[in-house]
This record gives sequence, structure tokens and C-alpha cells, in this order.
Amino acid sequence: MARNAGSIPTPPDLPAQLAPGAACTLAHDGYCAETGIEGARFDGAHARGLRLETVRLAGVEAAGARLESFSVLDTALRDCDLAGIDGRRGSLWRVTIHGTRLTGAMLAESTLRDVTLRDCRIDLASFAGARLERVTFESCRLTETGFLEAQLDRVRFHDCDLTRADLRGATLRACELRGCELDDLQGIEQLRGAAMPWADIVGSAGVFARALGIKILENEADRR
Repeated sequence: MARNAGSIPTPPDLPAQLAPGAACTLAHDGYCAETGIEGARFDGAHARGLRLETVRLAGVEAAGARLESFSVLDTALRDCDLAGIDGRRGSLWRVTIHGTRLTGAMLAESTLRDVTLRDCRIDLASFAGARLERVTFESCRLTETGFLEAQLDRVRFHDCDLTRADLRGATLRACELRGCELDDLQGIEQLRGAAMPWADIVGSAGVFARALGIKILENEADRR
């Protein structure tokens, strides 16, 4: 497959149909390929080094699972609950995640390449030290999520809530933000070089002014 040089993530290479897979495969064997899993529960499971390849997950609940050093390739997740998972040093490549809860997820030092997250709740999560390449966050809640020291390469934030998110020490290359809420964004100076529509820049003028310490003068008429 030719390398995608643009900003749009390459979608998963998935067949139209996948045979239903046994729920225990994911929980016990640590490897799952070419299958579909629906409605399974793995809350609090521990599967270090888990590997998913060519898999569809729907309605899967794995809140609080420990999935350190996991690997996910050519996989689609929909309407799953992954709140509070420990997925440090994981790898996601050609993955779509839709309508999924990732509140408090720990994805520090992970690598995300060609990943699309749409309509997801990813608040209070951590991407500290992670590398994100060709990743799109669309209509996601990212309040108080940390990207400390992360590397963001061609990452797109569209219609996302980044209130009180943390970009301190992050490196952004060829990134864009459209229609995002940026109130109290920490490390806002790291957006240097990112692209935004003019209307968004004007709408966020107050946020940028506060970050730069610019004081607002009263109108002459207000002082009379």
C-alpha cells in the first residue's frame, strides 16, 4: 500500500464481512484476527501485549482494562466503553473509533498512525509522550486531556472541545483545528504553526490575548 503523505488517515483494510469471534479469544489468548466481536465484556481484564488485527468491535465493554503494549491494526471500534483503560506504549495503525467512551484512558507513550476518532468522549485522558501521525479527532470531547510532550504530525481537530486540555511541551507539525473550543487551553503557545480558519482565529481572540497577557482597554465612551 502506498504511503499516505496527506493529513487524512488511511482507513482500516477490512473486508465487508467478518465471521463472529468468541469473546474468550480476546480475554485469554491475547490475539484476535479476522473476526467480529459484539457485546462482549472485559471490564478490568489484564491482557498485556494484546494484538488485534482485522477486527470489528461493537458494544464491547472493557472499562478499567490493563492493555499495556497492545497492538491494533486494521480495526474498527463502535460504541465501546474503554474508560480508564491502561494502554500505555500501545500501537494503533489504520483504526477507526466511533461513539466510544475513553474517559480517563491512559495512552501515554503510545503510537497512533492513520487513526480516526469520531463522536468519542476522551476527556481526562492522557497522550503524554505519545506520537500521533495522521490522526483525526472529529466531534470529540477532549476536556482536560493531556498531550504533554507529545508529537503531533498532521493531526486534525474538527469540532472538538479542548477546554482545559494540556499541550505543554507538545510538538505540532502541519496540524489544523476547525470549530474547536479552546477555553483555558494550557500550553496554547504550542499551537504556533498550526492552521485555523480565520473565523475561528477571530472567535478565539480572547483566548490568545489571555495567553499573551494582553489587557483589554475600555472604550472611551465607557470611561466618561
